[in-house]
Amino acid sequence: METETRSKKQICFEDLRQKILTEEFQPGSYLDEIEVSEFYGISRPPLREILRQLAGEGYVVLHENRGAQVAPMTHKTLRNFFVAAPMIYAGVTRLAAEHATTAQIVRLKECQWAFRQAIRNGDAAERALGNERFHSIIGEMADNEFLLPSLRRLLIDHTRIGMTFYNPRKTQLAEQRELAADQHDQFIALIEAGDADAAADLAVAHWELSRAQIESFVTPEGMQIPLGRAPGEERRGAS
Repeated sequence: METETRSKKQICFEDLRQKILTEEFQPGSYLDEIEVSEFYGISRPPLREILRQLAGEGYVVLHENRGAQVAPMTHKTLRNFFVAAPMIYAGVTRLAAEHATTAQIVRLKECQWAFRQAIRNGDAAERALGNERFHSIIGEMADNEFLLPSLRRLLIDHTRIGMTFYNPRKTQLAEQRELAADQHDQFIALIEAGDADAAADLAVAHWELSRAQIESFVTPEGMQIPLGRAPGEERRGAS
């Protein structure tokens, strides 16, 4: 019974995580604990443990008397996302090239194979999740307890935004998507060769490949918010 409970908890955790990453649960929405517990066949106490774990990793925000809110993508978080992304990706990838083990490189190659399969299948969710898994493994390679939590939080929003980037209906982005997949192969080669400088440079180039498109997806037509100054910044700066 205990093993079954743990299994149900793990299934629930992974499924909720995936539904948040693929935006089946929209940013800023609230989870109904009763519905979730009934759907996964677990009681409220273990569900609350799961929600606390998801909160600790940045997937949800817990509010007293209101429950679990799917991590919102606000004006502030999006601005911080664009500032932090190139620094975190470059730092993590540099360390990955320095510390990766043979077993981790094998996992990265397997992940890349699955990512290519998702591209061929035209599945936006699997593409976005495959990209998240690829960079998560690079994060594990970096073996840095300070950078890894930042990378994981960054990948939550990057994956949710990436649902648009990897949408096969966006035919104008097909060339960028193919180049992004090719760059994954380059990541593997550079990490395997231990070339930290080149790996870090590639991480910045990889980010720049999608940055402009991502910006266009989260401004007016997407998020209905600008990525310029935050409200009130000009007024504060003038005082």
